[in-house]
Amino acid sequence: MTRSPEFDRSIAVDKALRLFWRKGYQASSLTDLLAAMGIGRSSFYAAFTDKRSLFITCLDLFAQHTLDLLERASAQRRPVDALQGFFEGDFPGGRGAKRQWGCLLVNTVLEMSGVDEDLAARAGRHLDRVQHVFQTSLRSAGAALPLAEDLAAMLMLVNEGVQVSSRRAPPEAEPPQSIAAIFRLVRSAIANPLVPQVSREITI
Repeated sequence: MTRSPEFDRSIAVDKALRLFWRKGYQASSLTDLLAAMGIGRSSFYAAFTDKRSLFITCLDLFAQHTLDLLERASAQRRPVDALQGFFEGDFPGGRGAKRQWGCLLVNTVLEMSGVDEDLAARAGRHLDRVQHVFQTSLRSAGAALPLAEDLAAMLMLVNEGVQVSSRRAPPEAEPPQSIAAIFRLVRSAIANPLVPQVSREITI
């Protein structure tokens, strides 16, 4: 009869997630993982099979935490305020030292593209889900569907840029003032949507 691993799986996964988040997939060796998780090699293989399977678990968990945070924020604040809070630090790792780790999803796309396309694609699909939440929030704020789609795509580009930038910024750095400017534009676009001009042929 196979014995169950004698450790708290959720705590071990959380510790592995933090290591992957900070160092990346390739730089996190099995030795690093075992030390961070506080478990032995046999327990690791019995519980997680291999490093790649564990990373997928961590990637999916990070994505779900991000989506849950956005959902909670949207329930407590006005939709655009909730989105702005996400960009200004109300997200996993938000402020302080962990902010310099960036986003595990964005990091994975950058690290694994051309190396492990399946992992890169999985992270990309999670980012698509986050972008869909952006779009839903913008629709709730009153944006028509085409505008919400455009603004959500723009915000995802901003999000990816912010996450990359955060990895080279000092840990104590605050989000740039440009975030506030971007959301002023978002609010203005929702309040004053452009109306397509219909050309009329003048006949004499």
